[in-house]
Amino acid sequence: MLEDRDFAQFIARIKQKTDIDLSQYKEAQMKRRLTTLRMKHGYQTFEEYWKAIEQNRSMLNEFLDRMTINVSEFWRNPSRWEVLQKRFFPEMLASTNRLKVWSAACSTGEEPYTLAMILSELGALQRSTLLATDLDSNVLQKAKEGSYLERSLRDVPQVCSQKYFKQAEGAYLISDSLKQFIQFKQQNLLHDTFDGSFDLIVCRNVMIYFTEEAKHLLYHKFSNALKPGGLLFVGSTEQIFSPAQYGFETADTFFYRRV
Repeated sequence: MLEDRDFAQFIARIKQKTDIDLSQYKEAQMKRRLTTLRMKHGYQTFEEYWKAIEQNRSMLNEFLDRMTINVSEFWRNPSRWEVLQKRFFPEMLASTNRLKVWSAACSTGEEPYTLAMILSELGALQRSTLLATDLDSNVLQKAKEGSYLERSLRDVPQVCSQKYFKQAEGAYLISDSLKQFIQFKQQNLLHDTFDGSFDLIVCRNVMIYFTEEAKHLLYHKFSNALKPGGLLFVGSTEQIFSPAQYGFETADTFFYRRV
């Protein structure tokens, strides 16, 4: 009981300080991750760990890094990106003069840069607005830098790796011709209000870490942020089983259209 109260008090203090509501994340996963981090620094309780965070900004930054899930890849699940490139983007471009696209929880930038490459190949990047957001300011900085290891490019089509990357000092740097079209911005999905009228929202492999209540909230927020006919593109483990309750219909595997 004391241990539960210790963790609950820690959650309340973090919410008050950062607006991050850890109670919206699956408790077992989050508690395990943060207990490992706490014990790494030798603190026996979350009370002790909280006092250290309050006194040391670098420890707060480390905490924020650990509690956010920063796993991203270019063209993750390539067949789904192919559907977007060959079917959905052409449909959107045929019905609007300017596309509005959002990569939510974009991590280190692989996802928004994938979107930018696809739109560039379709000749539509200059008529697109591309927003990329994440909770973690550190990964957003890495995304803005656009520097990646060779293994990160394993699913990038050869034509795109040759056109949009240059090699320098053992890294692969994303082209400035893509960077200039992406707006990176810090955002708390569970707390912040969203812009609207998006044609496409991509939020993949993030919802699996949230509670059912948090997922329910976010699906409603995403639906409201899409224009009628707009698409939500989710990860391969995040199928929405009752999309109609959020104003969605299934458009394809892992794609949901706002009705």
